This record gives sequence, C-alpha cells and structure tokens, in this order.
Amino acid sequence: MLRETKSVIYLDHAATSWPKPPRVGEVMLEILNGPAANAGRGNHGMALQAGRVLYDTRVKLARLFGVSNPNDIVFTSNATSALNLAIKGWLKPGDHVVATTVEHNSVRRPLEFLKRTIGIQVDYAEVDRQGQLDLRQVEKLFNPRTRLLVCSHSSNLLGCILPVQELSRMAHANGAVILVDAAQTAGCYPVNVQDLGIDLLAFPGHKSLLGPQGTGGLYIHPDIDLEPLLHGGTGSQSEESEQPSVRPDRYEAGTANTPGIAGLGAGVETVLERGVEQIHRREWELTQYLMKELQGIPGVHLIGPELGQPRTGIVSFTIEGRDASEIAFKLDREYGIAVRAGYHCTPLGHQTAGTLQGGAVRASVGDMTTEAELQVLIQAILNLIN
Repeated sequence: MLRETKSVIYLDHAATSWPKPPRVGEVMLEILNGPAANAGRGNHGMALQAGRVLYDTRVKLARLFGVSNPNDIVFTSNATSALNLAIKGWLKPGDHVVATTVEHNSVRRPLEFLKRTIGIQVDYAEVDRQGQLDLRQVEKLFNPRTRLLVCSHSSNLLGCILPVQELSRMAHANGAVILVDAAQTAGCYPVNVQDLGIDLLAFPGHKSLLGPQGTGGLYIHPDIDLEPLLHGGTGSQSEESEQPSVRPDRYEAGTANTPGIAGLGAGVETVLERGVEQIHRREWELTQYLMKELQGIPGVHLIGPELGQPRTGIVSFTIEGRDASEIAFKLDREYGIAVRAGYHCTPLGHQTAGTLQGGAVRASVGDMTTEAELQVLIQAILNLIN
C-alpha cells in the first residue's frame, strides 16, 4: 500500500523534484492513450505525431540551454547515462582528464573504470570546504595529453557553484573539451552552453526540469563526435550495418521513452514560464533563511559556502554527536519531513567536506518550498537535539 504523501514536507529536491506540475502527468497519459506509436519507425500518422513530441521537447530544451540546433540534444534515461556516453564516447587509451574533488560517482566511476581498463589518467583538482576552486591549481594539472575537463556545475553536497566559464576557457586553451554535469543546476540556475563555452552538457529530466524519472539528456557540440554506447535500430539508414552519422539518431538506438519525454517537455515548459532566474532567486532566499536559522542551533555544523555566498538550493549539515542517518530517519518517521542522509553518491565531496566518516544530512529545496515548511524542519531539529 502506498504511503500517504499529502502531509509530507518534501526537502529532497536534489534527488528528484516533487510534486511534479499536474500537466506533466496529464501529458504522459495523453500520449499513452493517444499517439503512443514508435517515433521514427514508419510514416503513418501516429508515428509522425510521436516524432513531433520528441522534437518539441528538444526545442524547449534548446531554448532553455541556448542551443542553436535542437538535434544536438540527445535523450538518455538519466544524467548518469548521459555522463557515461560523454566520457566513454570521447576518451581514448592514454588520454588525460582533469576533474574535481566534488564529483558525483556518475563521473568518478566511469573515469576510474576507464583508468583501469584502457589506461586513461585522471587528476582531481582540490575544492575547499566552502566550495572554492583554485583555478591556478587547476591550470597546473593540464598536460599535452589532457583531452577532457569534467566538472559538476554545482556540488550535490556542498551546493557550491563552480566557475564553468573560466574552466571552459582554460580547457580550450589547453586543447581539451569541457563536460559539465548539470544535475543540480539544469532548470534552477542559468545554463547557456554558448555563453559558458560548454562542449558537453549532461542533465537529468526528473530534478529541477520537473519531468518524470527515467528521462535526461546530453548536449553535444556540433564539432564533437562521440562513439555511441548503444548500437541498434534508429529508424534511419536502416540499410547500413553501422550506426547512423546523423543526429540525434546516432545516439538514440532503440525505442524512445515517448511518454516520459512528453512529460519532460511539460516540465521544461513550466520552468520556462516561471523563469530560471526567478526560480534560482527563490531557492537562494530559502537556503539563506534555513542556513541562518540552523547556524543559531548549538551543535549544528553547516557544509559548503557561507551565508550570503552563491549556492544552489542545497543545505547540508551535521549534528555534533548524532548519526546523520538516525536524524534523517527520525525527521521522516516522527515529523513527516523527507531529507537525505549518508554519502549522497559523492565520497569525493564528503572527503572534501571532512564528513567521510559519518556522512551528513542534506535538505534541498524547490521553488515551491515555503518558509513555513522550513520552520517545521528547524523546530524538529531543535526537538531532536534537546
């Protein structure tokens, strides 16, 4: 039996956004009950309608990210799939990569896999506990074999925002390309691939883009050709034994998640209507309020940028002498507050924050979060400590 969710105070938006805009579910159901044919397979009306659904969502994403050609955006099942496609499709034996010490395992594990299997080299640039990156140190890590710089736009633990534009210039000056993991910024922080000089942008559909789980994508600069991870049917150039060269077919083998992508399109439309700048401003105000209140509680230690500094809607903290998982469990069971505790799939980030031994509690807001909900969290923490 499903648990009642009406009374839940949901503060786990960094994992996935909830609730979704009503239109997301409505559009998905409309597709399932309507043109649920296989896009790109056949010229009958339903297949053509399904194809238009995919293209319309690409157009919305292109508008959001400043992409000139919507077909340079390929759909994946999540940001992890997009990151794997970018990393494994670009790197060759002996290549060198520069990453950072706040990377998610979706970046670290593919890099370490290629390090073990084909002999790439990886250097991780140090980020300090406030989320600051020393660009002079990063510059020193480049060498003649550096082919890729990869970084989280925002740490899913610290909430810090890395200087992507400066990193992009540095990568290009050293003959490398830049891959940005926008898992925590796509939809809630301005991301324009042309202004920031981004070559590859991986994003999830189910977080701040407000779409359903099982959706995501990768922007690929038109001058970059990745080796596809998947080979198979695309509905185009079917007479050829090799994967098509045309985008997006080259990277989208197999049947598309048309209902999910339709839902993603509805989510992106909501983001465009609300305005990314306004969403970010609202989330920043909420995090500042929460941080200010938590700072006044004895024994609570905040992680990441200090009050007043740029960050996304993430506030991670530890409580002196208390287990992070226990705190999260009690917040859920006793107060109906959903947060996340543990290592957040980023042991590198916890090593940076000095919390590798016990993890941390992470509260993450959305632009529909209210101060009243945060007040309940603050009072609950006071109760649990006292």
